[in-house]
Amino acid sequence: MSRALLWPALGVTIALTQLPFISTIIFSFQNWNLLRPADRGFAGLGNYAEVLTDADFYGSVVSTVVITGGSVILSLAIGLFIALLLNRPFPGQWLARTLLITPFLVMPAAAALIWKWSILDANFGVLNWAISAVGLPQVAWNTDYPVVTIVMVLTWQYTPFMMLILLAGLQSQSPDILEAASVDGAGRVRIFRSLTLPHLRQYIELAALLGSITLLQVFDPVTIMTGGSGGTTTLSYLLYEKAFIGLDIGVASAYGVVTVIITIAVATVALRLLFKIFSTDGLK
Repeated sequence: MSRALLWPALGVTIALTQLPFISTIIFSFQNWNLLRPADRGFAGLGNYAEVLTDADFYGSVVSTVVITGGSVILSLAIGLFIALLLNRPFPGQWLARTLLITPFLVMPAAAALIWKWSILDANFGVLNWAISAVGLPQVAWNTDYPVVTIVMVLTWQYTPFMMLILLAGLQSQSPDILEAASVDGAGRVRIFRSLTLPHLRQYIELAALLGSITLLQVFDPVTIMTGGSGGTTTLSYLLYEKAFIGLDIGVASAYGVVTVIITIAVATVALRLLFKIFSTDGLK
């Protein structure tokens, strides 16, 4: 009887998630271009063959890996540095923690607009103003260094996420062990390398895995800041191009199915690694 109460919520969840995906699978086997509505018909595996032989698809995979990997590594490194600073008591510590997590609370579209026009604009951006103040030439970040631009924005936005996870790991470390190592003559660098870093291993892996899964779906910064140019066409943006610019529903649906399969594969590996991390053997 108690399980029957879950059926309405489960039904809504299935209707909102699974039915559209089933429709996408059906469309992926059809030859359906909105520019030629009369030519609609069964395409078999033709759309999937087009996806797997399209150079844009493999280029988008490389761009997704580069952007995701670069953002995760940088946000982890900066997040660890900030977490180490916040782990020490100082006046206004609570205020500093609150302010440092605000980038993660900003909507991705709003963050992309702020970075594009207020910070990285070639003529009026704050960063170019700072560069010109020291005598360096201004840089058109969005057009000259599009990949760097996207990685910068994502690093800024996801560093607080990494910081919170790593800060939780630092606060879970026993201070008695650190004090004993200090009494024995170990310096701060030795303590960090031999005690703190091994203790943070599971938290670093957790942050990296969760961040990678989340960043695989990046869309807003690419759309708003670079429009997919300069090697920033990720899988999510390529799917958008095929569906809403090329108007090829059949091919776009095949791209969507393949993207979902890749995401599920990555998520499966990540979840298995997470299970090992939190298992008894993984924590030893």
